[in-house]
Amino acid sequence: MKTSSFLKATQLICLAIILWQCNSPSPEKQAEKQNQLEHILAEIDSLQRSSSPQDSLYQGYHLHGKFTNLTLDHFAKQQKIYESFLRQAEVFLPTSESEGISKEVLIYKLKDQLSYYTFKQYYLPLNAEGGFYNEIGFALRTLPFKTAQDYSDYMHWLPAYCAYINQNIMLMRQGAKEGYVLPKVLAQNTIDLVQTWRQTEKPPSPFMKPFNQMPATISPEEQSKLRGEMTMLMAEIVYPTYEALNTFLMEEYVPLCTEDVGVFAQTNGREYYENRVAHYTTLPITPDSVFNLGLVEVARIKSQMELVKTEANFNGTLAQYIQYLRTNPQFYAKTPEEILHYAAWFSKEAEGQLPQYFEKLYRNPFTVKPVPEAIAPNYTAGRYSGGSLAMHTAGEYWVNTTKLDSRPLYALPALTLHEAVPGHHLQHAITEELDSIPDFRRYYYISAFGEGWALYCEYLGEEMGMYHTPAEWFGRYTYEMWRACRLVVDVGLHDKGWSRQQAVDFLAENTALSMHEVNTEIDRYIGWPGQALSYKMGELKIKQLRATAEDELGEDFDIRSFHNVILSKGAVPLPILDHMLSDWITEQRKPKN
Repeated sequence: MKTSSFLKATQLICLAIILWQCNSPSPEKQAEKQNQLEHILAEIDSLQRSSSPQDSLYQGYHLHGKFTNLTLDHFAKQQKIYESFLRQAEVFLPTSESEGISKEVLIYKLKDQLSYYTFKQYYLPLNAEGGFYNEIGFALRTLPFKTAQDYSDYMHWLPAYCAYINQNIMLMRQGAKEGYVLPKVLAQNTIDLVQTWRQTEKPPSPFMKPFNQMPATISPEEQSKLRGEMTMLMAEIVYPTYEALNTFLMEEYVPLCTEDVGVFAQTNGREYYENRVAHYTTLPITPDSVFNLGLVEVARIKSQMELVKTEANFNGTLAQYIQYLRTNPQFYAKTPEEILHYAAWFSKEAEGQLPQYFEKLYRNPFTVKPVPEAIAPNYTAGRYSGGSLAMHTAGEYWVNTTKLDSRPLYALPALTLHEAVPGHHLQHAITEELDSIPDFRRYYYISAFGEGWALYCEYLGEEMGMYHTPAEWFGRYTYEMWRACRLVVDVGLHDKGWSRQQAVDFLAENTALSMHEVNTEIDRYIGWPGQALSYKMGELKIKQLRATAEDELGEDFDIRSFHNVILSKGAVPLPILDHMLSDWITEQRKPKN
């Protein structure tokens, strides 16, 4: 959909790119401009390394320093520095198409960083899936545990991590005083998730997992010594920290939480939501426009679902068919292994179709794994966790193996196309191999592009022959309907004052998602304002660009070439993608020699 404001934004970006095309600076000036961009990026990288040293944990290195000092003075200083970076980026004059895109992406990224400080989101460091207290679980998957020194390094930074948790507690306490407090439903979810990390009768804390099977290269005596040190550290520092967090949440924080679930109830909440809509769609579009577009898409997809019901020879209403799909045991796996095997089968089937649709494929493989146990109960049906050629790690397509009666097998083809190939893994792996863009673009994720691409790949699965039965076709439309409903539900919750139950009812009535998934999803939207909009908005743009290309090029349209240009610059805002495809169409229409 194009609004007048969207056209204006697109025209401004196109004008900026035309300006650098008309400018022909000398080689010396070009080198000077290039150095300016590199200087800005180097300064930002240096700041991030110094102000967020714990990022090394997510890059596969044990931390040797301290965690970020989370004081209000720190945040105020960071905001001023990022404002300076933004001013530098805005006056930078690009000398090439690549630099023009880098400028726009950098500005987009810096504005997002500044919104974190402007709207004081450091007071709300939690969402429906976790936050500061369990995000370390992602780092533990890739940190090295090969030598005794690795284990010593691990125990060295754990006390600093516990201090980091205590600082977040203090921020939440101060935020509550200023009107920044989580909805009660998210605070209760957090209490449930914290239990995995406490010292209880359940399996040992995830922190102990690296000690379950230590390398044979470490002597038995050294292993025993290291385990003893870790047991003491857990008893004296780690477990007490999580007990204090649990007590804070239950006795102090939850009583302060609001029954309102939308961000509108927070200080400057409506302004913040408008900011998030612009960020996650990369478009100057209003919440009302998103909401109305969602209603149109819901009606369109519902007509497709009715056709599938007819094809399945089901005698009943659409609501009855949805109930049939939700409750019939034939559509559900009986063991975790069964659902993983289905996901692996579908992913290999999809991979076999890729050469027909893509000129360039990836080098880094992916695997299929269950969602980590510590986060699975409140997690989505699946997710992609990126790998890295540089770090020698494969991508991971996660499938949730808990509560199997809420994970329908008929949804797995669409889920696989989205999370694995040709969705997130293909896009992520190809972007990592691009040598024509700076590192910050290679590793920066723009949700409207990435999620829009993955949802488009569910649609592409129709051409790939990935949907074999009426149930699987219904699963495909359920997933598209799910993303269309997000446009309605997200705005409803955060801008129109919907209750949680209103949102649950709308999603349940229009999709065949299990009720467990419906509830999990609604809580996710409550805790992550605006992000759910990126999927459908991005997919609609890519489908619109493809339709335009097919119409203008006719028999000369080549699907492999089209996909190649979409993925050729990494993740970009949608107006830039629009310009890229316009240039490509013009180039394709030139006479061939």
